[in-house]
Amino acid sequence: MDNLLQRLEALENRVRELEDTLAIQKLIASYGPAVDGLDGEALLEMWTEDGSYDFGIGDPLKGRENVARLIELDSHRAYVSAGSAHVLSSPRITIEGDTAIAVNYSQVFVKDDTGWRADRTGANRWELARTAEGWKVKSRTNSLLNGNAVARELLRG
Repeated sequence: MDNLLQRLEALENRVRELEDTLAIQKLIASYGPAVDGLDGEALLEMWTEDGSYDFGIGDPLKGRENVARLIELDSHRAYVSAGSAHVLSSPRITIEGDTAIAVNYSQVFVKDDTGWRADRTGANRWELARTAEGWKVKSRTNSLLNGNAVARELLRG
């Protein structure tokens, strides 16, 4: 009987890790459609109350209300008006209890007269927390992959 209980507990732990991983993947995958669709409410729901986003231009956005206002920035509106696609790679996720770190790449494609071009390619580090409402972003740091050491360090996780 003890062996059965141990196996059941191990199975429950594996299922929880799979469910957590899938939830985090879905959360990160929802970022692109939210910003390209100018959906501030979706952005608001992604971040914790005290969440932050440092996208490497200017000061980091602090607080989920400010992160959600990202879609109001002139630079972001210019992307969307031209036609944009924020595309994120599948993240490498490390879960420890109620926190997780995810590392991935992101590209912003913008339409111009000749077609689509990658305007930004970056490395991302996401710090996430399990909340009563599910997994949320505590912080996201994005650094351009332009040869700088900061981006390489982000990729190390």
